[in-house]
Amino acid sequence: MTQTLPVHVTVNGEAYERTVPPRLLLSDFLRHELGLTGTHVGCEHGVCGACTVLLDGDAVRSCLVFAAQVDGAVILTVEGLAGEEGLHPLQAAFHEAHALQCGFCTPGILMTLVAFLREEPRPDERAIREALAGNLCRCTGYQKIVEAVQIVAARQGPDAGGADGRSRTGKAE
Repeated sequence: MTQTLPVHVTVNGEAYERTVPPRLLLSDFLRHELGLTGTHVGCEHGVCGACTVLLDGDAVRSCLVFAAQVDGAVILTVEGLAGEEGLHPLQAAFHEAHALQCGFCTPGILMTLVAFLREEPRPDERAIREALAGNLCRCTGYQKIVEAVQIVAARQGPDAGGADGRSRTGKAE
């Protein structure tokens, strides 16, 4: 008999209760158990960043975390970024700056940058590039992505305390 563990988790503002095998990865849980396929699986070694989600507000590689480890946690995936008012400011800036091509890496990059902008609301280009260092994109030279982040930072104003006034879960306060 296969052992399973209970998991109670809030994903994109919705509570879920499931029983999962101990070795089920968070990326697979999100994609296959919850149907949230915006979390992409690339290298499955934590190197490419395509599977990045926010776990209790911190950017993590979901391919390196077991679903059983997130019991009681709050997770935000790319599907949870846009709200009733429309696209998240970073998503809108990506559109405006033409900051994506094939889009495979985009969800992980967006989630990385949402957490980054919360910590560093007015970054310079070097800091943006350093933040992107853990996200691999085979289509772009990252310049348009950097420009999108600069658009968001400029719109936040000099007294910005974080990315667009959203809470650590990504929901508007």
